[in-house]
Amino acid sequence: MMPQILKTAPLTLLILLVISTTAFAQEAQLGTDELYTMARNAAFEEDDYSKAVSLIKRAIAKSPDYLEMQVFLGRIYTYTDSLDQARMTFKGVLEKEEGHEGASFAFGNLEYWNDNSEAALKLVNAGIDKHPASEDLNLLKAKILKDLERYEEASATLEAMLKRSPKLTAARSLQASINSASAKNAIGASYEYVYFDKRFDDPWHLAFIDYARQTKLGSFTGRINYANRFATNALQLEVDGYPRISNTFYSYVNLGFSSDSGIFPQFRAGFSLFANLPASFEADAGVRYLSFSEETYIYTASVGKYYKNYWFNLRTYLTPGENATSRSLSLTVRYYLGGADDFFGARVGVGVSPDDNTNSVLFNGDSVNRLRSNNMTLTYRKLLGTTNVLVVDTRIEDQEYAADTRGIQFSASVGFIKRF
Repeated sequence: MMPQILKTAPLTLLILLVISTTAFAQEAQLGTDELYTMARNAAFEEDDYSKAVSLIKRAIAKSPDYLEMQVFLGRIYTYTDSLDQARMTFKGVLEKEEGHEGASFAFGNLEYWNDNSEAALKLVNAGIDKHPASEDLNLLKAKILKDLERYEEASATLEAMLKRSPKLTAARSLQASINSASAKNAIGASYEYVYFDKRFDDPWHLAFIDYARQTKLGSFTGRINYANRFATNALQLEVDGYPRISNTFYSYVNLGFSSDSGIFPQFRAGFSLFANLPASFEADAGVRYLSFSEETYIYTASVGKYYKNYWFNLRTYLTPGENATSRSLSLTVRYYLGGADDFFGARVGVGVSPDDNTNSVLFNGDSVNRLRSNNMTLTYRKLLGTTNVLVVDTRIEDQEYAADTRGIQFSASVGFIKRF
């Protein structure tokens, strides 16, 4: 047996040598594009970054002027926290081609992610000089300018992008957050007229004036609400806040007081936690508290999505009662004509919202748990100049105000906001 094994061993070694030599020769014959594809698969499909680096280096050795592959190598170094190697790789590309779009974007992102926004801005600006219409570079520039609190420049960058490409969802979503962060001060006023076809003889009149201030903690607003309902005047003092928690999370808090618990709730409070999610989604969940002659807790949740020129939001309110839980549901759709303050909006819903000052008085007593409402609202919001906003709103409701008795409620409002 042993002699036979010794006789076949040289043959086996020869076969293995031929196979390995053939495999090496075939691998050596791989072209640049094949190696690049294999490197991308190793990185993105196999999560094997060491293999990806090895493959892309071989590809670069074959085609040293193929700069996109060098950018890819720099990105792999970035993903693996080899930042010095990534910087060296990106600098090499930019030395060969000043303002290279891919390298400027990847290098700018690296510095932005590592809190070097000034350095990131220089890199991105150099890339934009060569590629002024680049969506990636301009969007990154706006993010960097926001981080540097240079809000006017960031907003101007996004406005220019939206003029070129109105369907840029990411630009519009970012602009909304910049507008909120950039307005250090704002004064707003609004008036609403409410007409009833048969429920009440006298129309309702509602108005408010508010002052908002942007701080490092978030936006806070003080508001005075006025209402004339049931031929009776009343005032309510209210404070809203949107404290920032992180780049992903922020919150909503609300407190309100009134001396007339028949026109406004004597006390109101609210809290919601918001989350900015991937793919331009957002969501929130929270609670509202209203104190009339009785106390009422309402729970709310919503999910929103930016898609091209549209924003969609689906919201529900749940009000537990002794015998049943009242449910309201609304769908809001906005079509943006330009920036965050230029849109047409429509909302359809069933039920009553505690965040709606017009009808929040319906939470006085248990009628909200029994009566039904179908409603539709149309809104037009328009930016006038750079710091003025006009808001026009109309709504119609088919409101059940007694068992099996319905009436039409129509309202129209106009508001104005001045930012400074």
